[in-house]
Amino acid sequence: MKSNALATEEMILADLTEAVAQFFGLTISKATPINRGWLNLKWKISTEDGSFLLKQYNKDRFALYHSADLALAFSQQARLHAAGLPCPKLLAHAGQFLLESAGKERFLVMEFCPGTLVPPGKANAAQMYELGRATGTMHRLLNDGTAGTQKSPQFTPPRREERLAHWHSVYDQAKAAGKPQLLDKIEWQIRATERMDLERFTALPCGWAHRDLWADNILFRAERVAAILDFDRLKYDYPALDVARAVLSYALDEQFDPALASAFMAGYKEERPASADGWLATALSLLWYMESTWWITARMDEHSVPPARFAKEMIWLAEHGESLAEMLEGL
Repeated sequence: MKSNALATEEMILADLTEAVAQFFGLTISKATPINRGWLNLKWKISTEDGSFLLKQYNKDRFALYHSADLALAFSQQARLHAAGLPCPKLLAHAGQFLLESAGKERFLVMEFCPGTLVPPGKANAAQMYELGRATGTMHRLLNDGTAGTQKSPQFTPPRREERLAHWHSVYDQAKAAGKPQLLDKIEWQIRATERMDLERFTALPCGWAHRDLWADNILFRAERVAAILDFDRLKYDYPALDVARAVLSYALDEQFDPALASAFMAGYKEERPASADGWLATALSLLWYMESTWWITARMDEHSVPPARFAKEMIWLAEHGESLAEMLEGL
């Protein structure tokens, strides 16, 4: 199976090598796989004109997207780069960023951004401050009116009754599967749902957001943000979700560090205003309400590393939801 997958990757790369030469006049002398992300293939490619990143869109994953949404996301990424935000410059052919090879592979070519991934929970205060500033800049530019607005955000919080029915179903599945070690984690989701004040979320403004701002999509060079990556999920939603996702990714290690959250918010507020006290706690609660059903499942004991990390975050949020406002007072 592994050799067949390797052969398929080699065939895809050969096809894309021809396409890159056809569309951009670039001859690839070396292609180094980047084994990060889900299903899509990526390579750092070396050419006489420098290094670039080549990204192939897996056909199954591509089916989850709408082409118009991706086109908008890439146009906004190009605009953000031109405005000075640290994110990769996309190469275009005939005004198009997302292209198709002779072998029907959809792909992007972009600037290769050097930098280092900081693992979840391992950022320092200076990095959090700079990431907060970069996130605030991104939100300010995305919501300057250029991209317009939409009637409703991408995420509509479901009714409490609907969510509770979901959690009771997950609990029953885990119990039937003989996984008692998961039951207390699911019970925390039930209790957190029962006490959640859903009206709080209406205080968060809607707008354009990255929607995948976590540790795998942020490169640093020392304390500075080298690049924000992967704008594929950009949508009209709650920008506060980006803030919550970034803060949770880096401020939660074995314990949650409010000082790191404070450093992020200090940088963010230099570029874009946040609402009154309690804004970050509300954003984190909304993130939990959106993401918890993705990661807390009757099979979460089988999670690979990234989903296991996300499940850990959702469990922590469910357990500490009532103390968030006090923990993050003033943020």
